[in-house]
Amino acid sequence: MKKILYIDDDPAFLKAFEDYVHERYPGIETLTCQDPVKALTMIDPSLDLLLIDLEMPRLDGKKLLSFAIERGLARKKIIILSGRDADYLHDQIPMGECLCVLNKHEMRQKQVLEMVLASIHKK
Repeated sequence: MKKILYIDDDPAFLKAFEDYVHERYPGIETLTCQDPVKALTMIDPSLDLLLIDLEMPRLDGKKLLSFAIERGLARKKIIILSGRDADYLHDQIPMGECLCVLNKHEMRQKQVLEMVLASIHKK
C-alpha cells in the first residue's frame, strides 16, 4: 500500500485532505499530523509522498523539509504547501529543494497535487 504523510497545523485541511484521498484513492494510506514535532517520528524513506505546511508553530516547514531529506526521503517525494503566493513560496524554497511548492487555496495548483496523487495511485 502506498503511504502519504501530511503535516499541517490546520485540522480542517488535514481532515479534508484525508477524506478526499480515502474517497478517490482507496489504495493510498493517509497519515496526518497536526503537531510538527510529533511528526518527526513519522518521517522516513518509506513514504511515497510527504506534504508539509510551510508555516506552523514550533517547527516550520523549511526545518521539516531539511529533516526529511536528512532522514533519507527523496526530494522528489516532498511537496511544500502554503496559503502564500507563488513568488513568496519560490523565494522561501528554491527550485530543486523539493518536488514543488503549492498554494493550497489556488485551484490550478490543487490540480498539480491531484496529478501527483494519481501518479502514486497508479504505481
